[in-house]
Amino acid sequence: MEMKEPARMSKKRLFTIVGIMAGIMLVLVVMLYLMIISLGNRNAVNLSKSEQALHYSYFSKTSTSGVKLHVLQTKPAYVTLETINTNVTLTGKVGINGGFFYGNQLLSIGVVNSIPVNKEIGNFGTGSENVKYARGTLVWDGASDSLSVQVASQASEIKVKDHTRFWAQGGISMSLGDDAHWIEQSVKENAPFPDDNRLRSAAVYDQAGTLFLIVSETKNSLAVFREAIISSIGDGKLVDGIFLDGDGSSQLFGSKASLPGDNRPVVQMIRIVK
Repeated sequence: MEMKEPARMSKKRLFTIVGIMAGIMLVLVVMLYLMIISLGNRNAVNLSKSEQALHYSYFSKTSTSGVKLHVLQTKPAYVTLETINTNVTLTGKVGINGGFFYGNQLLSIGVVNSIPVNKEIGNFGTGSENVKYARGTLVWDGASDSLSVQVASQASEIKVKDHTRFWAQGGISMSLGDDAHWIEQSVKENAPFPDDNRLRSAAVYDQAGTLFLIVSETKNSLAVFREAIISSIGDGKLVDGIFLDGDGSSQLFGSKASLPGDNRPVVQMIRIVK
């Protein structure tokens, strides 16, 4: 039996099929592009509305020593502490990094209304203590709407009027009212790498109770960072504050600034929520 050769596709038909396929691909690419643009615009709108609803302002300052500081200014009543386990800039939440950590364990006090913010982890690293050292802890007492820095090892040592209405963020004492002894106190609290040039972060407050959440864009020692804050923030009316975790963990996110540090994840952030 004689085998017939398969019919060859005409060039015209081949060109027609290729043209149809190219057209389909073009339509899909356009649809994908429009989808991406639409999602981007939607996120921008949502972010804008969210930002407008929050009570904070952003500004940056460069000290005479050349340290550039990025600042979120707010009231402590508008702030909470939150476990995130990612980079602050990836959360879409306004605020800065919090205390020291190792892995997924929080090594600084991080408590809201007597509840450790990292409580899901188990018994250690929950935020109920400043591990190994009694350290400067920034405390907002909701009953009196006042801030203070208390040196504590355990969250249970924190003194407030109402233990169901406060937050406490562990760090290292800045001792802004004691220039003669602040280094001595920071040594007692085992401030990490004080003389290295590293990114730094801090939380300080002034006589009116305004809270300033600060992250440096430039790398500097602890002393240079502290002096830059004193000379640039609060118009000479700062009361006290704490150093927070630094180096690649120094991160900030807001409507006008996004500082990812070295892009590492952090366990906990100080978040502006109102």
